[in-house]
Amino acid sequence: MEKKLIGIDLGGTTIKFAILTLSGEIQQKWSIKTNILDEGSHIVPDIITSLKHHLKLYEMQPNQFSGIGMGSPGTVDLQKGTVIGAYNLNWKKLQPVKDMIESGLGIPFIIDNDANAAALGERWKGAGENDDEVVFITLGTVVGGGIISNGKLVHGVQAAGEIGHLNVEPEGYLCTCGNHGCLETYASATGIVRVARDLAEEYAGPAELKRLLDDGQDISAKTIFDLAKEDDQLAVMVANQVCNYLGLACANIGNLLNPSFIVIGGGVSAAGKFLLDRVNTSFLKYAFPTVRTTTKLKLAQLGNDAGVIGAASLALMIK
Repeated sequence: MEKKLIGIDLGGTTIKFAILTLSGEIQQKWSIKTNILDEGSHIVPDIITSLKHHLKLYEMQPNQFSGIGMGSPGTVDLQKGTVIGAYNLNWKKLQPVKDMIESGLGIPFIIDNDANAAALGERWKGAGENDDEVVFITLGTVVGGGIISNGKLVHGVQAAGEIGHLNVEPEGYLCTCGNHGCLETYASATGIVRVARDLAEEYAGPAELKRLLDDGQDISAKTIFDLAKEDDQLAVMVANQVCNYLGLACANIGNLLNPSFIVIGGGVSAAGKFLLDRVNTSFLKYAFPTVRTTTKLKLAQLGNDAGVIGAASLALMIK
């Protein structure tokens, strides 16, 4: 019988699980809430309990699996299988995730950063078309990313793929990392709203976005892009500025790595072709001529499944 893979996408609110074939087809999936109480000490035991329950439910044994792969926030030690500094999980101290899961389940385990796992997912079964040269950018509460070159994730010494911290505006907005002008401060979901608030202060004409902001109403990146699609002039200004910074970042990535695909995912990418076309315009403006014709920008295709699929693909690397 062909062995299976388990993929786990560990997030601050939800833990997603999937059982997949060796070719990456999802056969079962489920999720549980992430319990971050007591310094996140319940998270790994909850993962073990949920997996045991579902293996029993599906009448499956540990020896039917090649391995478990997991994507996690925080700083991951790939060799030791530990995580530290995942503050949205309340993991301030070192977490021996690999040791706990392998001893609890008896299945080989491997872990990597969650953005890297999503990159692997999009590369394997999504927009990356299983190409050896793919860069993934995720636009959400933060801007993350993963780099695949020569068919392998690029880890660097410790922090390769910090795409959110590419500088797109020297002396720009202050970032949580301590620098100014990081892509994340402009193109994350919160960054886009920040751009809108600043542009609204200088905007004098009629615009629904201006009215919403002046009334003190909560807006989101989705609100802004929806209004931009309706030709709200202030929203169009915001979208153009954000997409220009994204296109500049993509051009810099393209000039450095020349991947076949730069895949844009995350919640903000739901703006779809409207966003992609504007990002592509700026990409073509800033990219090296050869890169313009060989690197293609695409929207992610897997949605919420990218993390579990990519995490499962990590398990293919277990020797």
